[in-house]
Amino acid sequence: MLINVAIPGDRNVRKKEAQKILKYKDLIIEIQCMWNVTAKVIPVIIGVTGTISKSLRQDLSIIPGQNEIKELQKTAVLDTVHILWKVLIQKYKTYFTDEITLHVAQIVHTELLQHYIA
Repeated sequence: MLINVAIPGDRNVRKKEAQKILKYKDLIIEIQCMWNVTAKVIPVIIGVTGTISKSLRQDLSIIPGQNEIKELQKTAVLDTVHILWKVLIQKYKTYFTDEITLHVAQIVHTELLQHYIA
């Protein structure tokens, strides 16, 4: 079992899933031939706003342990918010020169995170 995780743009979830399966097809064949076992690629693809493919539930059921889609989606969205925060701070750092403006920006960031956590 090969598990590959990606967080593409929402429009590219199905495309990225197909790419991951094709990318590792030769490796799967090699593993099956070398060790005489069955192998499968499990693409765990979640869009930046939590979009999932129709096959994700079935693919996750193959992976041992407790795998909740809501938790994976929450992680993807929180990481997206965090990346956007870092990019905006870098791009507009001249606007955040005084402490009050920076403090307001941090409050907005915290509010966004709390909104997605709830």
